[in-house]
Amino acid sequence: MTTRRPNIVLIMSDDLGYEVIGCNGGTSYRTPVLDEMAENGARFENAHVQPLCTPTRVQLMTGKYNFRNYIGFGLMAPDEKTFGHVFSDAGYKTCISGKWQLYSYNPPGVRPELRGKGQKIEDAGFDEYCVWHAHHTEAKGSRYKDPVIYENGSYRDDTDGLYGDDVFADYAIDFIERNKDEEFFVYFPMALTHGPFEPTPDDSAFASFEPPSNSEEAKSAKTFGGVHKGGDVDDPELWYGSMVAYHDKVIGRVNQKLNELGIADNTLVIYVGDNGAPQEVCNITHNHMTSCGGKGLTLDRGTHVPLICTWPGTIPEGSTPTDLVDSSDFMPTILDAAGISPPDDYVMDGRSFLPQLKGEQGNPREWMFFHFEPMSSNTVGIRDDARFIRDHRWKLYDDGRLYDLDADPEEENTIQSQSDNAEQATARKRLTPVFAQMNKETLPVN
Repeated sequence: MTTRRPNIVLIMSDDLGYEVIGCNGGTSYRTPVLDEMAENGARFENAHVQPLCTPTRVQLMTGKYNFRNYIGFGLMAPDEKTFGHVFSDAGYKTCISGKWQLYSYNPPGVRPELRGKGQKIEDAGFDEYCVWHAHHTEAKGSRYKDPVIYENGSYRDDTDGLYGDDVFADYAIDFIERNKDEEFFVYFPMALTHGPFEPTPDDSAFASFEPPSNSEEAKSAKTFGGVHKGGDVDDPELWYGSMVAYHDKVIGRVNQKLNELGIADNTLVIYVGDNGAPQEVCNITHNHMTSCGGKGLTLDRGTHVPLICTWPGTIPEGSTPTDLVDSSDFMPTILDAAGISPPDDYVMDGRSFLPQLKGEQGNPREWMFFHFEPMSSNTVGIRDDARFIRDHRWKLYDDGRLYDLDADPEEENTIQSQSDNAEQATARKRLTPVFAQMNKETLPVN
């Protein structure tokens, strides 16, 4: 008798920071599904990713720091092996449903050397796919109402009046139902809650709303890597809360299907954000403080994201691990959960946090490393490239800037080496050698 390997469902929201979720202390938006997941599973306090979507997604899908395989914003290296390849090769049924945006990101005339580069969804290793933004940027169309969807080799012509994340959830749910007796891996990179800020199907304005046309989007540089400024409709105060609530509702539909099919106990569900919330989105937290998003910033509010995991009977209910987790850790964790060994020559910088999910000590990180390299003239307002290391308290940049995040989360008071006290000098001495390890010639030490 063989033991069936667990199913894996990995859900990633777009532009939703740690502080937005109710169970993390946010009080401005409703997230009952995610709050219930936290009650029934594990809610991580210290999950951090890259400050922008592509750097995070490339790292998440490969387990590698960006200096090993990052070729540009909106691009995945064409020969890169993703977790789609590895799970498919290991006999899992695999599906991606949601946002792709990893091939030919730039519009005509912007960094033409990157035009037609990246990895096509057809080559990403998944058995099935249903995605938005599969090919050239100017052909991407709407991700929300009347979405442009590329599904298993052709564009759908039946999406008028539909909503992007409903289409993606429908496809993922159908895939799960068709493969309920198989071992499956579903990757659901949601479109929500990224701008443009628009009404959802739960808003009365949805029926009459017309999404911006492709040509209008292509003319606006703000569309790329930022928020589309399309008039009065695109108002974060008006629509962001509705989008957060709808994204929570969509996640609930996936969870409900797992329960209906009786396979929830054999399914690890991981929910994580891809970067901080947009800077123009502010939220009231349980300490009655206003916290605004930090997308694109190397501050904690740009990197700190929600991470919630459920696996009934395996993950202790209501656990709140405080261990550090970064976006390179997801690949080794889901491989660990599935009992899959990566190819012998496959390099992963991350480490599995599966033991922590089970309530064990595991091998927790002492620090997280960030190689942030936006590499796109479209990323309006984004800071320059940066390398930095963060532990539970201290943050060190490769130019020598040190910050005490307990006292200075906004990094307003730079500590230079000549000003170090004994505690600061110890932190600097401990973290500085990490930078020397971070090159393509050095294999990760986990």
